[in-house]
Amino acid sequence: MTDTLNGKPHPAPRFVSARDVAELAGVSRSAVSRAFTPGASVAPETREKIMAAAGRLGYQVNDLARGLLANRSRIVGLVATKPEVGFRAHLTAALAAVLIRRGSVPVLINAGETDEETEAAQRTLFGHRAEAVIVLSGSPPSSFIELARSNGLPLVAIGREAPEIDLIQTDNAAAARVLAAAFVEAGHKRLAFAGSESGTPAIVEREQAFVAEATRLGADVAVARGPDTDYAGGLLAAERLFTTRERPSAVFAVNDLVAFALIDHLKGRLGLRIPENVAVVGFDDLPEAAWLGYRLTTFRQDPLDLAEQAVALLENRAAEPSAAPVSLRIEARLMIRDTFRPVADGAPAS
Repeated sequence: MTDTLNGKPHPAPRFVSARDVAELAGVSRSAVSRAFTPGASVAPETREKIMAAAGRLGYQVNDLARGLLANRSRIVGLVATKPEVGFRAHLTAALAAVLIRRGSVPVLINAGETDEETEAAQRTLFGHRAEAVIVLSGSPPSSFIELARSNGLPLVAIGREAPEIDLIQTDNAAAARVLAAAFVEAGHKRLAFAGSESGTPAIVEREQAFVAEATRLGADVAVARGPDTDYAGGLLAAERLFTTRERPSAVFAVNDLVAFALIDHLKGRLGLRIPENVAVVGFDDLPEAAWLGYRLTTFRQDPLDLAEQAVALLENRAAEPSAAPVSLRIEARLMIRDTFRPVADGAPAS
């Protein structure tokens, strides 16, 4: 059987099969299957011949076929809205690496922003019989969580609230309170929060905790929000904060992308110096935060740590389906660079 491309015949793709390995090794097809099944009984000399033949032919076990036979796909769905943006991109990459390491098949499901996109994403995820689901921060609809629960799948949510499931959350409120106190201690009395109208749980928590603590400590706090937590949204928030006569002297940006936009606006458009005129702190510690053009002081979320914790929760849930839900709170560590230094800091820049 052939396909045609530009009028020329091409052979249809054909994977090396277990039968090919069996013929080359001079053993039965079942012996090949046992050799590639952990714990199955096969004589050492037979296994050696099979592995030599498999290596020569380039044979790989068909995990898809095995999953169908065992009614277990090994697929773990990673559900996110705008997974390519900011910290979610790094968290998705870390989750994929950890899942592959344990023998799972990560499948990224972009939940989309319309009802049609959401329905298509749900069909893809549950039509392929995923064995577990991880819902990332952002705003994937709760319908993904409800479908996973109704299908009895182990489920972990990262960076969002959800009832009666396993959760991992960065302690956004604690970080925001620490920063508000550090700003006030450094002598800043007019503060600002550069946020987002996206209204995700992490965004709301950072804003509310920062405003409440700064107000409690006697500072004035201005809040400006862009439409989203991206660079364009950060530019709009920056414009709104710095068009008034009484400009803030310190700003907490809801994430690093917003902080980058804020810094570029202050330096490139207004000619201000950072931190001499305005102190800026972000959240996430993206790799770009350490670049010479930013040297951003920011709170670090470790994507690999979050990924490992999430996969551990999945494994625990698979082992004990009826156990009580687990909720983990992970500290965000302040990475001190050049855009703000707390009064008590005596260490060199990170």
